[in-house]
Amino acid sequence: MDKILELDRKLFLELNSSFHHPWLDQLMMFLSSTMAWIPLYLFLMYLLIKKFKKETWIVLLAVGLTILLADQLTSAFMKPFFERLRPSHEPALREVVNIVNQYRGGKYGFASSHAANTFGVATLMWLVLKAYRPWIGLLFLWAAGVGYTRIYLGVHYPGDILAGFFVGFLAAVAAYFLWVLLKNFVDKRVALRSGSQ
Repeated sequence: MDKILELDRKLFLELNSSFHHPWLDQLMMFLSSTMAWIPLYLFLMYLLIKKFKKETWIVLLAVGLTILLADQLTSAFMKPFFERLRPSHEPALREVVNIVNQYRGGKYGFASSHAANTFGVATLMWLVLKAYRPWIGLLFLWAAGVGYTRIYLGVHYPGDILAGFFVGFLAAVAAYFLWVLLKNFVDKRVALRSGSQ
């Protein structure tokens, strides 16, 4: 485990320092924020409404469940349980980690909630829409990009990001199965109503 943590730290320092440029700082801060991706969320909403129409609420329920599970598992359970300091709070890295706008995040960083939430949403959208929009898999590039911004800003190790991706994936799969069950239930109710008329 010590070797893995040391490798994670070395990879962090490489990614955090080698690609760090002052002109990118504000862009990375912006891309790390929720506000930056509102147009994307609206576009995804459009795709869902276009495909599922009145049943869009079921998918939105699954999205909400994905984010709830991913966020709570990482923030409420994993971070206080593992108590792994973020690189921005690690005394041994104080002189070498690049921080942007004095943003350091909370004390603990394992696992990344940003990574869990974005990868969870990307996974759920892929599961729900891949048959109709094969290119929807490009959302995984978006999730990876957001994950990288957290390393760039100095608030997460790569291991935090990968663990977040895994949590997000599990949360999305669980929410997807709920979506399937609810969709089948609603479809059967609609079919019964149509048959009785």
